[in-house]
Amino acid sequence: MEEFKGQIRSLKVYGDDFWDFYNKQTQKVQNRILWTIRVVRDIQFVPETYLKHLEGTEGLYEIRVSSGNNIYRIFCFFDEGQLVILMNGFQKKTKKTPKTEIERAKKLKKQYYEDKQK
Repeated sequence: MEEFKGQIRSLKVYGDDFWDFYNKQTQKVQNRILWTIRVVRDIQFVPETYLKHLEGTEGLYEIRVSSGNNIYRIFCFFDEGQLVILMNGFQKKTKKTPKTEIERAKKLKKQYYEDKQK
């Protein structure tokens, strides 16, 4: 698990989904993703512009990244207070977040806790 250390929160990447998504992006988008992750990591009260709870889910959040006209989302959740677990990401092309992406995030979160129990 990759770990980012910060002042307010620590962030860890769970599994390969985030890195698969990240590595497919242009350098400009990668820079924007890292900038947004630093906002989540370093700012006490993160505006909804950058981090928003997904309605109808138990503790799933999306880190919201925009670069030009493109919108990207990275699913995450909190574990042990100030630890943020990053999971899957995708480019958003419609108003609503696709159910398949939300289901994938739920499955990854469940798998994270199962692995943690081992």
